[in-house]
Amino acid sequence: MHQYREIIRGNGMKSITKAGVAVGSVLLLAACSSGGSGGSSSASGSSDAFSALPAPTRTPTFTPTPTPTPTPYGPVLAGYVDPVGAALGRINPAADLPGFSASLQEAATAANSASSGLGLSDTPTAVGTTKRQLVTALSQLATDLTKLRSDIKSKTFCTTGSAFAQVGLSESLKSIPAALAEMTAAGYTTNFTVPTTPQPQTRTLDNGAFVTKGRLKGSGQLNIDNTAGTSDSVVSLSKSGKAVHSLYVGKGKKASIEGIEDGTYDVFFSDGVDWDPTLKMFTQSCSYTKFDDTLAFETNRKTYSIWSITLTAKVGGNAKTSDVDEENFPQV
Repeated sequence: MHQYREIIRGNGMKSITKAGVAVGSVLLLAACSSGGSGGSSSASGSSDAFSALPAPTRTPTFTPTPTPTPTPYGPVLAGYVDPVGAALGRINPAADLPGFSASLQEAATAANSASSGLGLSDTPTAVGTTKRQLVTALSQLATDLTKLRSDIKSKTFCTTGSAFAQVGLSESLKSIPAALAEMTAAGYTTNFTVPTTPQPQTRTLDNGAFVTKGRLKGSGQLNIDNTAGTSDSVVSLSKSGKAVHSLYVGKGKKASIEGIEDGTYDVFFSDGVDWDPTLKMFTQSCSYTKFDDTLAFETNRKTYSIWSITLTAKVGGNAKTSDVDEENFPQV
């Protein structure tokens, strides 16, 4: 017995496939259409959203100018005062007088600059009075040192040793450390130091003492009168620019040289204060003088020469004298 089945020939799978494609296409188109519409709407909305936002504002950057920090008063004080101490420290009593005088000028300039600069500087109230005292002292120190240079030129001080001693006598120089001590107590320190100076001296020799003693084998005699003198003197009999005999005659005194050998002598005398036995000269108020006429000492069988001179100017005097430079004074 046979059974029959229905057989339908066709492309059913294909037909189903096509339908599926069609539907998928529709869905795809719908999706594209929907996506396109949504995308357009979204883009439009996004554009409107951005256009609605306010434009960004830029906040300006402000950099404040820093306020200068005031320099502490200690360095200001030291900056003016320390150079003065350094200049004083360079004053060299071993130098010659021109070099010594130049170092005085350097110190005077430093003191004057310090006085001017410090006077214009801002100062803590607590040390205002002390600063004014210091400014005054520095100014006076400059004046004192300048005057000392003039005194050297006028031969009030004739050696660096005597001039250096005068530096130490300056009252202004003595007052500076006291003012600086008050500054230090307030917390403002410096390196200022006062130079060590010698003490002034007024050395003398005994009246009639020989500074230079040559041969005294002759018969000649020289009498020296300094009774009206206001300073000590050294009288020299010289030949060829070199002292043969030099005698110390005190102020208000008389003295004599005996036994002078025959010959013609030039007569020089130096006045002053403080005789330096090493330098063989007066260190203060020094002057150098020469008798214009020479003295001739002669010895005969029965006679010999005796000369008398007066060292101070005298009305009716007959001996003319002239000032001479120290360089032209005979070596004693």
